[in-house]
Amino acid sequence: MRDNREVPPYTRTQVAHSLGMVRTATARLPKTTERISHGSPAFFVGTGKCFLMFLDDHHGDGRLAVWCAAPDGVQAEMVETEPDRFFIPPYVGHRGWLGVHLVGIEQAELNAIAEDAYRTVAPATLVKQLEPRAS
Repeated sequence: MRDNREVPPYTRTQVAHSLGMVRTATARLPKTTERISHGSPAFFVGTGKCFLMFLDDHHGDGRLAVWCAAPDGVQAEMVETEPDRFFIPPYVGHRGWLGVHLVGIEQAELNAIAEDAYRTVAPATLVKQLEPRAS
């Protein structure tokens, strides 16, 4: 089921480029692992909790996106303020996860989104290894 936006089919090059950006964003986070989960690349804190999934046209939705863990309240705020860029993903949306369209996203923003997702599920000992956030 496609959403109501006009979505062109994504080429293999676009999908590979987007997945490369996601891998770049997650590789800098301590003890991150990647494996296939539910048929898609997913990123985990070690062998434990998933914090981000990469999806290409999941069940025909027409989206090239990530679904990621989000801090409390972020999902509602982002979907409300920027509905063309953010959405409530199926299956995990009820847990506060955020869907993020990848088309047009900059690497720095994707890095920040991945880090926020990581901070949401990672144990405090690993979060302490990250650079402190600017206030």
